[in-house]
Amino acid sequence: MRNILLTLFAAALLPFAAAAQQPAKPPAPQLTAIKAGNLVDPETGLTTSNQIILVENKTIREIGPSVRIPAGARIVDLSKSTVLPGLFDAHTHLCMSVQPKRDANNYYITTLLDTTAYRAIEGVANGQAMLASGFTTVRDIGNAGNYADTDLRMAIENGIVQGPTVVNSGIIIAPYGGQFHLQPEKKDLATPEYLFADTRDEMRKAIRQNIHFGAKFIKIVVDDQQYIYSPDDIRFLIAEAHASGLKLAAHCWTRAGAHNAAEAGVDSIEHGYRMTDEELLLAKQNNVTLVGTEFTEKITQATGAPWEHKTWVDRLRRAYKLGVNMAFGTDVDVELPGETRGTLAIDYISSWAEAGVPAADTLRAMTTNAAKLLGVEKERGSLKPGMAADIIATPENPLDNIQTLRKVSFVMKDGAIVKQ
Repeated sequence: MRNILLTLFAAALLPFAAAAQQPAKPPAPQLTAIKAGNLVDPETGLTTSNQIILVENKTIREIGPSVRIPAGARIVDLSKSTVLPGLFDAHTHLCMSVQPKRDANNYYITTLLDTTAYRAIEGVANGQAMLASGFTTVRDIGNAGNYADTDLRMAIENGIVQGPTVVNSGIIIAPYGGQFHLQPEKKDLATPEYLFADTRDEMRKAIRQNIHFGAKFIKIVVDDQQYIYSPDDIRFLIAEAHASGLKLAAHCWTRAGAHNAAEAGVDSIEHGYRMTDEELLLAKQNNVTLVGTEFTEKITQATGAPWEHKTWVDRLRRAYKLGVNMAFGTDVDVELPGETRGTLAIDYISSWAEAGVPAADTLRAMTTNAAKLLGVEKERGSLKPGMAADIIATPENPLDNIQTLRKVSFVMKDGAIVKQ
């Protein structure tokens, strides 16, 4: 009797066992159809009308005037707006916020007062503010404490928090002292803001440490001390970074620093504040991208150096006329009343307009040029089938009025609607 009952019980379980062995059906794709009144291609500078963008999950599946909208697809009507790829900020510091009153506009004080954990939280808030202003990709380029930038990038990639795609540089590599002047009794006060590297072994170790702890880009400070990296020093650093598939950015505040970086052929010069036409032409010759961080009047006023704004604009004007490849970057790291990190960053279009850069070239610097510099051009920076669905919309066409970028009305990041 017992054997009969066991046999019957086993037979009853067979259908359930067979069902358990069947492969689970994949989830139905999430489809979104965006009706775009105007669609801008920043790379070509062309605008097309009445386009439909079909987004499947995180990527663009189809684009065209007669794309069939599948039944059940979510429809987003942007027929009265201009649609374009999400914007890039190629030089930002999400994990640092200088408070002018508390820190006297000195980020040395900021780094001493704010813990890495606090700065990671700042990174989340600043990243969300950037996203709301239309910046879907950023290069976070140092000043993030003890690798808060890596943790921020991973949290966004893993869907824990919302934010832009982050390409981070880890801890800045610099000659002894970095950008600070230290006390002999307190030599460690620049830790962990900088990795000091003066010998070849120190340079190699600093790059490998950054890669080990999640850097996707390498940043060096060339100057800011009486002693600076030589062209040979920089070539060595470039070779070490490139050997692991990472690009190298060079902070250059002086003419001599920019000259050495341009001669060595870095991937990008950051700031280039005092570059003459000689350095700009050398950068052009060696395929160096300039990320000029042309500080606005609002920023220079807040930092106590309003006279510097004209110098920034003049250098931008000269770089554009000479045909230097440029990517948009801001270097915003301050908190100002009534502003967010995003509104302060987008305000930099005013410097580009003041320098006489046409809207089409400004937009290209904010999208396709920056995507190539960050090495993500196969995934982001343009709206094409197979690309990430990083999409924004503005009331007007930015090719006609670049200032409309201040009024981003719609943001989609990796297929998810962030702002509408």
